[in-house]
Amino acid sequence: MAPWVFLALFVLQCTASLLGIPWSNSTVDVKAFNVANLTATLPGVLLQPVLPGYETITLPLHAFLVEHTATQKHFMFDLGIRIDPLNLAPSISSLFKTGVYSAAPFKDITELLEEGGIPLDSIETVIWSHSHFDHIGDMSKFPNTTNLVIGSGTNRSLYPEFPDGALQASDFAGHNVTEINFNDTSLMFSGLPAVDYFGDGSFYLLDTPGHLPGHMSALARVTPTSFIVLGGDTCHHAGHLRPRPRFQRAYPCPAHLLAESKTAVSTNYFWSPDSSAGDFDMLSRAQPPLSIPDLPNSADTDPVTSRVSLDKVAGFDADEDVFVIVAHDTSLVGVLPYFPASLSAWRAEGIKEDAVWGFVDEQNPAFRFG
Repeated sequence: MAPWVFLALFVLQCTASLLGIPWSNSTVDVKAFNVANLTATLPGVLLQPVLPGYETITLPLHAFLVEHTATQKHFMFDLGIRIDPLNLAPSISSLFKTGVYSAAPFKDITELLEEGGIPLDSIETVIWSHSHFDHIGDMSKFPNTTNLVIGSGTNRSLYPEFPDGALQASDFAGHNVTEINFNDTSLMFSGLPAVDYFGDGSFYLLDTPGHLPGHMSALARVTPTSFIVLGGDTCHHAGHLRPRPRFQRAYPCPAHLLAESKTAVSTNYFWSPDSSAGDFDMLSRAQPPLSIPDLPNSADTDPVTSRVSLDKVAGFDADEDVFVIVAHDTSLVGVLPYFPASLSAWRAEGIKEDAVWGFVDEQNPAFRFG
């Protein structure tokens, strides 16, 4: 083998090892869907602070089609919301009836897949990041040959046996259900226990507890040295995740957004060491502007643990080889290429650089800071 080939392999292996991820040339392909846009009238359960004029929040519901390159097997990571939310368990459907949640007309993931030439019987497995209604879709539309994978500790209390249960028998009926056990793994990336799903280093499930029992994220290797983290609900807004010091060093805020944020970001609510009244300084901001609420009605079951999980995911976010996508990141709408486009060339196409600071752009739908 030519010396330059050895050198190239050495460089590639070092890149992966810097992340703590074992070297592999096995990959998956990832394609994203924005299934629906969900509007909530209680943003304070998702994030703090809520500034005047931002009393509602509209969130994309991302779902992901993943293809294992070696076997060409298809599986889904999250499904978004079912087409008929009034047929959810009463504890959830009541929130639609009272207007707490609403969604513009949409096609559910099964229709989007079939329209795109992906038969439902080709989906070998559905993986739920967690069991909230906006991630579990409608499993009854998938054939019984489709498996279901859930996180350890997922609450399987079903309505009507449990009147407050958020799940129903139809969410599981006929499907082989596997619960991931993170206690048996020795792998850990950025402080998160990891399970090598295919056993070849192409796709890992990550234990990211706090939001809901059983919450998982995924680490998808889309080229031998580049990855996508599918973060589920580790946070609900890019302003939960960024900026942080290491991220700022890897991805400096663009000059035009630095200038714009001086007056766009309210110093009545947000501050940094080099800010002054009416003049916000992004460069000296060392922590994200938004926090995970710890109010009694917080959307996170364990906000303290959620924050720790998010801090660990932030380690990936600051790495130039990893693109973190959380399920409801509004700042990605209009930037993220959706199905049938692939996300696997995100690094070569500069998608991360285009995306990560969008949330502080006044013209971006995610902006809620002034």
